[in-house]
Amino acid sequence: MADKVKPAVFVRESTGLVKNVSLLDALTLNMGNMSAGAALATIGFTMASLASVSGVNLVYASIIAFILSVPQIVVYSLMGSRIKRTGGDYVWITRSLGGPLGGSLSFMGYVLETQVYFALIVLSMVFAIGSVGLAMGNSSFLGLALPGNVSGSIPWEQFAVGAGIFALLILANMIRPKIGYKIVTVTILLGIIGILVAIVTMLSAGQSGVANYINGLNLMDFNNNPITFNSLASSYTGSSFDLGATIAILPFFAIFVYPWINAGPAVGSELRGTGTAKWNVPLASFLVLILLTGAFATMYYVAGLPFTNAALSNPTLVFDNSFNFWTLAMGVSGNSALQLFIGLSWILWNVGILAYGVIVISRYLLAQGFDRFLPARIAYVNPKTGAPMIAQALVLVLTVSLVGVVSAFYGTLQALFAGVIAAMIYFVFIGLTAVIHGSKNEQGRIKGALILCGALMAVVFSYITYQFLASPQIWGTSAVVAGLPGYDYAYAYVIASFIVGLLLYFGCKWYYGKRGIDVTLAYKEIPPE
Repeated sequence: MADKVKPAVFVRESTGLVKNVSLLDALTLNMGNMSAGAALATIGFTMASLASVSGVNLVYASIIAFILSVPQIVVYSLMGSRIKRTGGDYVWITRSLGGPLGGSLSFMGYVLETQVYFALIVLSMVFAIGSVGLAMGNSSFLGLALPGNVSGSIPWEQFAVGAGIFALLILANMIRPKIGYKIVTVTILLGIIGILVAIVTMLSAGQSGVANYINGLNLMDFNNNPITFNSLASSYTGSSFDLGATIAILPFFAIFVYPWINAGPAVGSELRGTGTAKWNVPLASFLVLILLTGAFATMYYVAGLPFTNAALSNPTLVFDNSFNFWTLAMGVSGNSALQLFIGLSWILWNVGILAYGVIVISRYLLAQGFDRFLPARIAYVNPKTGAPMIAQALVLVLTVSLVGVVSAFYGTLQALFAGVIAAMIYFVFIGLTAVIHGSKNEQGRIKGALILCGALMAVVFSYITYQFLASPQIWGTSAVVAGLPGYDYAYAYVIASFIVGLLLYFGCKWYYGKRGIDVTLAYKEIPPE
């Protein structure tokens, strides 16, 4: 009798994905992940929720946040170039911490957390569409432009528009993955050009252009006093920089920007050339630093820090008139074609972020199915198109469900901020993973760099996690649903996602064990490409 074939450790001998990702694709993928365009649009939601913006300096905050991200950049650059596999940091953490803990942390801290972030960006994109439509003089866009807790908003319409666009992006990736990468590349490049054009437009308009735009809005505050450029600037009190106040806003940059450098490593097996794996993370981080810091610096230079901080924290401007970097540039442009280009660039930034997400989150799901942390069927890749069909379908269902819940019940996208704490906790353990991997598997300078930077990364994200928990009404929401604050629901979602991860691991371990497959073996070796 012939010997029985020994069950394979992994679902198959290769992922089924193709090495089609260039350095430019990886750069724009990471820059989409870092979401600078969305950060410039949503900073007002955070500034308006602060008790005081005195001493908050967004330029210095951006620089400080970048400096604090340097250890993480080193970790992801070294680990991503040495272990180029689909799923990126999921592979690193499970091989260092084991399947139950590492897999559950990844499932909580990236897979399900990213669904929350996608929902945030879907709503941000809808608000962008509405705001651009209003700026171009079409009042029918008002229902899309206003947050759900503001009178005049139309939540069901926001849901329909956002879910429809997201579904189209999923469909494009299912038809042909290369299309998905090109959507990211094109939209993010156009978004970058849009930021540069907006900066030049503001510099050309000068302070007088900003004053004319604000005064021309003919707005009144809650006490029926006119909102003018001078009234806003004069209302600001305090210094131009206070370290404590500036550090307090760092979670905003953690939510949107500098920690999000895992997109390139997550498609590691699809990267083309050794230089792509080595340089995509540091280059993307530096370029985003220049763009984001430059945009805030331009607002301060042209309009002054007192006006900018006061305007970004003024509820009437932020909530009722969508005041932000993009709308200010559109308002001072004085040219309808230029105004339209800047507005479209803002929308495209959000589309690019969603397009990156469709690609990356499906790779995490594929990698987890490949190890049998999740059911192996999720690792299915269409042999004709090279698309992880089932993984992408799951992303669609999860994200659209969250968008619907948030649109209907929470009202404002800031309610989703609290859920991002899952990623901050995850990054703490990625830092510890770098320490463990460096100690066990590396030598010389690489070993020292991973141990030092991994430890620093764990410390940084432990502090940011503390900031989230210390101010839940800022990094969450003050809205109450069924007698509980909104952030409690977000925290419950985070805890539940970790528990579900554990249940999935042990469930799959039992299921496949009955069929002669030892799931634990997968976490003792690096998966194939």
